[in-house]
Amino acid sequence: MIYFEDFSPGEIVEYGDRAVTAEEIIAFAREFDPQPFHLGQDEGSDSPAGGLTASGWHVASIMMRMNCDQMLLESSSQGSPGIEEIDWPTPVRPGDRLRIRRTTLAARVSRSRPTVGLVEARFELMNQAGDIVMTQRGSIFFGLRPSAETQR
Repeated sequence: MIYFEDFSPGEIVEYGDRAVTAEEIIAFAREFDPQPFHLGQDEGSDSPAGGLTASGWHVASIMMRMNCDQMLLESSSQGSPGIEEIDWPTPVRPGDRLRIRRTTLAARVSRSRPTVGLVEARFELMNQAGDIVMTQRGSIFFGLRPSAETQR
């Protein structure tokens, strides 16, 4: 189990390996973001990206899933008060393989809830070439590790 105390400011952790397919890009776009450059190679050829690209919201969903699988579902996470910033500097294309670099920026125990800590982190989603395709900065609440006294 991962607890608040397991996050140290300055710590950098990398994880994940997720391939992105044309089929999933198009399926997500059909349901949630049906802009032409997310719906097919031909439709996207006239866009500034010059071909089929994943919706930024699809990319954010992929990052969320990777964070759940690699960290959040095995942690004392208690949700997030919000995202401070999000950016998509490089398009995600079919065949890209994605991984995450998480940098812990700050960690502090809550003044109002002393059994909970707040971890501020920057997440960088990178493709197989090391290009950053998405960045996100925000905070997550984590429970503190139970003491031996509270476990009795």
